[in-house]
Amino acid sequence: MIIHVLAVSFIGFAAGLTVGAGFVAFLTVLGIIPRLTQLSKTIKKIFSYEWAVVLGAVAGALATIRDPVLHLSPLFLIPLGLAGGVFIGLLAAALTEVLNVFPILAKRVGLEERIISLLMAIVLGKVFGSLFHWLYFVDH
Repeated sequence: MIIHVLAVSFIGFAAGLTVGAGFVAFLTVLGIIPRLTQLSKTIKKIFSYEWAVVLGAVAGALATIRDPVLHLSPLFLIPLGLAGGVFIGLLAAALTEVLNVFPILAKRVGLEERIISLLMAIVLGKVFGSLFHWLYFVDH
């Protein structure tokens, strides 16, 4: 029983680090907040943007932990789901533009000649993690 708790704790901690690292990479490498202020000509409101990101991350984390039920109409959920899908698609497209992060990571970690192994480890980890989630946690 204690091994199960430790394993789940380790997996949860690792998943949190992965998501956090991706979120930080999204904000810093792509420069989302400075670009947003530059495009909207609202540089004076940069602190508001930063606090909106922080509060959004905290609210999202709390919603994930508490698993709220909102009782929304399906007519409202359809556009909400479409908007979420568009956001995730655009986020994935933006992150593919910065795939040069992997060669830099491989060089710093000392795996320059094994970059394919690094990419396959990431891909297989995502595949097995998704399968584990669907097979173990999703109720049928």
